Amino acid sequence: MLACLVERLVAENDTDSIPDPEKDVVLKNLNIEGSIDYGVTAISLGSRDFGGLYSEKPLAVIRTGGADDVVRVIRRALESPTLTVAARGNGHSINGQAMAHHGLVIDMKSMADNNRIDVNVNSMCVDVGGGALWSDVLKHCVSEYGLAPKSWTDYLHLTVGGTLSNAGVSGQTFRFGPQTSTVTELEVVTGNGEIIVCSNSHNSQLFFSVLGGLGQFGIITRARVLLQPAPDMVRWIRVVYSEFDEFTRDAELLITSQESFDYVEGFVFVNSDDPVNGWLSVLLDSNQAFDPTHLPKKTGPVLYCLEVALHYNNNHDDPFMMVEKLLGKLRYLKHFRFEIDLTYMNFLSRVDHVEEAARGSGIWATPHPWLNMFVSKKDIDAFNRIVFQNILKNGVNGPILTYPLLRSKWDNRWSVALPKNEMFYLVALLRFTHAHPTESEINEMVAQNEEIALWGTMGKICQQKEAV
Repeated sequence: MLACLVERLVAENDTDSIPDPEKDVVLKNLNIEGSIDYGVTAISLGSRDFGGLYSEKPLAVIRTGGADDVVRVIRRALESPTLTVAARGNGHSINGQAMAHHGLVIDMKSMADNNRIDVNVNSMCVDVGGGALWSDVLKHCVSEYGLAPKSWTDYLHLTVGGTLSNAGVSGQTFRFGPQTSTVTELEVVTGNGEIIVCSNSHNSQLFFSVLGGLGQFGIITRARVLLQPAPDMVRWIRVVYSEFDEFTRDAELLITSQESFDYVEGFVFVNSDDPVNGWLSVLLDSNQAFDPTHLPKKTGPVLYCLEVALHYNNNHDDPFMMVEKLLGKLRYLKHFRFEIDLTYMNFLSRVDHVEEAARGSGIWATPHPWLNMFVSKKDIDAFNRIVFQNILKNGVNGPILTYPLLRSKWDNRWSVALPKNEMFYLVALLRFTHAHPTESEINEMVAQNEEIALWGTMGKICQQKEAV
């Protein structure tokens, strides 16, 4: 997602041009089960997102009571030639997708159906509201039934409908596909204000369009997601590489082998003692240490970390032999292996402590000019030389994720746009700022994102290959 800074955030006391609900006829006699927030309250709820790069004043925020309320809002908007509607999950969009300028923002988290997480043990699936958080789905399914969805995102405080409208990618994607691949049925409110239940065999065109459709084909109000038995424990491991070709060789080996880890991701980090971007970002425990004296003498400005995890059960499995067998195939730097054991729930919730620390320092509320993109396998070496080793050699003050995915795990009927080759890489620049960034600092990050994105979209990576 290419971010572009168009204006600073709206000040808290800026109430200019806030529509007066008493004078506005748009929402009169709407008769929803939920509630409607106007004015300053609506601005507070619906004018910002996690990206923090845009701010749009809504006419109102609809705290919907259910799918019928969504229908009423959509149909009322259809009566106006200019009124827009945006569905907002947990507000984790980057470029203002969950906002509506003088329009209606539907707060999907407020849906009453979100509290209904119905597990069918016989069918091994769960029915859940589109505004429910994945973190709540995890807790309910694991604690009550010992079951869990197959595919996840790294951060779980996102809504079900929100991630399914994108794809939902994490370290399990190489095996099960993105979260969209684990859905068997959807309830969708269309742009015509109709509630339609769809699947791969019933109203299938809508089903596949909505999955990965960025909300452009309808609003997901319910999803049926496949489950599997949840393990008790996870062995979480990080190993380090100095050479990109060895890092990609091992990552690609793991995602194409029948016998592999249950989770495979990777990231780039700075070859320095920088506490955020450097060596310390690899450690999994405060008792671990990164000794740079063991690095090869000719090491570049960045290093690479392969992150893997193996599931196991208490009193039944010993992960040691399998871990050693799988790691024995890899070419990582032998002095740089870090691992811990933790519960399955704690592993999937591993980003929570990052959020807690970021909120405590104030940087969770500052702008986040993130960039997420897919890069073809044939271009990833050049991307490494041009972007990782040069443009981003000092880091982004946050994770630089990169790991391979398999196109065959994605359904080509989804709305998601992918590279043509079977193997491609996810690249995610998860930038954080300091507590009080200036406008010029944010603009500089956005400009760097634009530069990086242009290398891919304009084919400059391939052209640069010949010159490097």
